[in-house]
Amino acid sequence: MNDLATLVATARSEFESCHDPAALENVKARYLGKTGALTELLKGLGKLSAAERPVAGAAINDAKRSLEAALEARRDALAGSRLEAQLAAQALDVSLPGRSRGAGSLHPLTRVQQRIETLFHSLGFAVADGPEIEDDFHNFTALNTPENHPARSMQDTFYVENAMVLRTHTSPIQVRYMETHAPPIKIIAPGRVYRVDSDATHSPMFHQVEGLWIDRDVTFADLKFVVTEFLRRFFERDDLKVRFRPSFFPFTEPSAEIDMAFADGRWLEIMGSGQVHPNVLRAVNIDPQEYQGFAFGMGLDRIAMLRYGIDDLRVFYENDLRFLAQFQ
Repeated sequence: MNDLATLVATARSEFESCHDPAALENVKARYLGKTGALTELLKGLGKLSAAERPVAGAAINDAKRSLEAALEARRDALAGSRLEAQLAAQALDVSLPGRSRGAGSLHPLTRVQQRIETLFHSLGFAVADGPEIEDDFHNFTALNTPENHPARSMQDTFYVENAMVLRTHTSPIQVRYMETHAPPIKIIAPGRVYRVDSDATHSPMFHQVEGLWIDRDVTFADLKFVVTEFLRRFFERDDLKVRFRPSFFPFTEPSAEIDMAFADGRWLEIMGSGQVHPNVLRAVNIDPQEYQGFAFGMGLDRIAMLRYGIDDLRVFYENDLRFLAQFQ
């Protein structure tokens, strides 16, 4: 029994002296393996007498359980030390600010378009849409601008195959809507348009919002009210002044340019407008003797520039996050 106690003490000491799992498993094999010292003692029980065998067997089994417990404890200790070393080597400074994903936001032009749609919806207008690639009839002819009409030169555009064009304004949306809807008609038509033009206040691709109200008794007075009310709400200025100057557009008669001014008295051209020309109504099979109405059109980008105090339209399309982050 003294030899057994010495064996257990020696094994425990060797377990504790191991500093890596591989060395510990080698020591385990010397004592608890198939040919280990403790295993050999168990094999030798058959040589003992029947009286000695139970006592010796119980002692050896107690020693085996003791060594197995010591072995498991040392395994856990080595695993804990290894984890602590790994954490120390890969430590994180939890006092540093976190790295979060940047929050996205709507583009300023999208914000402005949504604001315009909301304001006109409150005035009873629906929102219409249409294709960006148009045929000659819807983009020009139906709008009282037949082939070789001089007004076409004011809208030099991008032509594609089969006499199709990238639309130069959103007026074709109005034409298509009138073709499929009977009066009364009260819509706005926002969207992208294309013209061969590029400088600080123009872009080959830009955005327009056009409006149309057709009914039996819609007059120029209604146009004045709708435009004035919209501009004052959009810019949130009750002191905003609006004036109408005579102008020419082939699809309206009479026609007017619309200017606005804040309290400083500086007038800015903001949109074109007028009573819908009878030829436009005839082109979509609406009787101009029974119905009349007005139309207007403005550059969405231009009023966005005025709302946000931007002096170069091109920054809307440069994808500079420093600029766009201002609108989050």
